[in-house]
Amino acid sequence: MKSLFFYGTLRHVPLLDCVLGRGESVGDFEAAELPGYAARASLDGLYPVLIEAADAVTEGVVVRGITDDELARLNYYEGGFDYDLKSVRLSSGDEARVYVPGQGVSAAETLWDFDVWRAKWADMTVWAAREVMAGYGHLSPDEIAARFPRIRARAWSKVLAQSGRHGRDVLDGRVEIVSRQQGYVNFFAMEDVVLRHETFDGGMSEPVDRGVFVSSDAALVLPYDPVRDRVLLVEQIRMGPVGRDDPVRWQLEPVAGLVDPGETPADAARREGLEEANLHFAVLEPVGECYASPGATTDFFHMFVGLCDLPDGVAGIGGEVSEGENIRSQVMEFEALLAMADDRYIANAPLGMLTYWLHRHRDRLRSGS
Repeated sequence: MKSLFFYGTLRHVPLLDCVLGRGESVGDFEAAELPGYAARASLDGLYPVLIEAADAVTEGVVVRGITDDELARLNYYEGGFDYDLKSVRLSSGDEARVYVPGQGVSAAETLWDFDVWRAKWADMTVWAAREVMAGYGHLSPDEIAARFPRIRARAWSKVLAQSGRHGRDVLDGRVEIVSRQQGYVNFFAMEDVVLRHETFDGGMSEPVDRGVFVSSDAALVLPYDPVRDRVLLVEQIRMGPVGRDDPVRWQLEPVAGLVDPGETPADAARREGLEEANLHFAVLEPVGECYASPGATTDFFHMFVGLCDLPDGVAGIGGEVSEGENIRSQVMEFEALLAMADDRYIANAPLGMLTYWLHRHRDRLRSGS
């Protein structure tokens, strides 16, 4: 049995419980202080970096009774972030171990604030830890570290899912997850899920074995110039048509991109407008939110119409080269887009929804009301 001092994100009991795998309260822990060290913020503020500082004192908790198996789980979780264990002496005089960063971990000059982190990032971090710890025993810490940006993005989508507007007048039934395993993980993930669910007669179903494609939330915005009555669309190659062997592999779409951790969907829509088409939106009109295909994928879209100027010559080539994007934009009259939708020339479902929403609200937007 060992004692460990936690000064950072693992002070958050739900996170520590997830990593330890106890499935219950953490157990024997109490507030403690570590003299001679300062906990500075990482460059992104998502975790602290422990730095030796003679006059500093770092607050945290000490947890006693850590078993060898639990220590192995902690080492796995921390190993992907280049952290190692070190023996220290607390202000109480008790000896404990603490995770300290390796040479490659950078820190800001400001001190890390646990309460600020907990308010913004704790829920996302717990969701991410669940996916990280699901790899314990068959994925290396280095593999987890390489995948962590996408793990974090998927976790942020779970945070956003807790505040959705949809769900009126549907069954709020019981769901029992029998098993949940990742069959494939890369930029996206695939999960094999066995579940039982409440039926409409109040009973429970037999186990149902399903697969689900796991992505992260996306923001989509149709740029519209209400003065010139024009829209802007972007065009790029898409893997869906490639995988389907569709001869039409370049698709016309609204501006779109994945929501980064910490962003609101509106933040992401504004960022993508700049990245894909060099556009600044004066106003974002919320259109709706929806699953792309709820029977098979977690893809979830937050849709907007973005009011902006679309003068002659605004279209061009854009996209983030570092992300492999090669995007061409084109401007057209709204009536031409509406005719495309009516003639079934639009293969992108969100673009169709945005087109008909704009058709319904176009007069209001053009009048400025």
